[in-house]
Amino acid sequence: MNKSAIKSFAIWARTKLINEITYKSGLIGITDKGISHPLDSSTDNIQHFDIGTEKPYEIKDREIKQRDAYIKRIKEKEATSDYNTAFNYVIEEIAYTWFNRLIAIRFMEVNDYLPSKTRVISSETKGKTEPDMVTSPFDTDMEFTSEEKDYIISLKHDNKLDELFRFLFIKQCNTLNAVLPELFEKTSDYTELLLTISFTDSDGIVSHLVNDIPEEDFTEAVEIIGWLYQYYNEDRKNQVINT
Repeated sequence: MNKSAIKSFAIWARTKLINEITYKSGLIGITDKGISHPLDSSTDNIQHFDIGTEKPYEIKDREIKQRDAYIKRIKEKEATSDYNTAFNYVIEEIAYTWFNRLIAIRFMEVNDYLPSKTRVISSETKGKTEPDMVTSPFDTDMEFTSEEKDYIISLKHDNKLDELFRFLFIKQCNTLNAVLPELFEKTSDYTELLLTISFTDSDGIVSHLVNDIPEEDFTEAVEIIGWLYQYYNEDRKNQVINT
């Protein structure tokens, strides 16, 4: 087991997730400085946010409710601290949630523990970067509504593969809740809103997880999950001590 590669990935992944989630949070008007109101052009079903470009950032329908839940969570934490501390706590909380799920999914897929036997973040085919789940979403154990099936087909047709990947990844995590409820708790709405993972980004967390840590480390050493968590949390503790 290559502990050096494992440690490097865990520390890098934490920073990567926090930065990406913080950036996505800023797009919807929520930063460490405070919470902005939607622009006046917003309606009950669509909200616009000024991001310094000609076209504002837009969220719709369910995403608006997810943003409201996110604000509620920050305010819950703010009641016992201050806004900046609460904001950073929730960002850290979201990052750790998705780190846990990525590591668990990776461990399960390389050990063939997934109920559908379909890989979620990688492929059985050597050299293929598109996850098998994205290639064949209807071969998985997930049940889709007719609206979800149409949505999947639409995303594939429009080549919005990262958007499809995120949708399917969340769906798979929530499906696994039925068989592994302690490991895959139902995700909160706001955590889904802020998920930014991509499989097409060669410098993304998915690519590094698949390519930086030898697959054999996941099949030959079950303690790899413990080491990943330990190094991730060590970095968090060190940052707290040094602030």
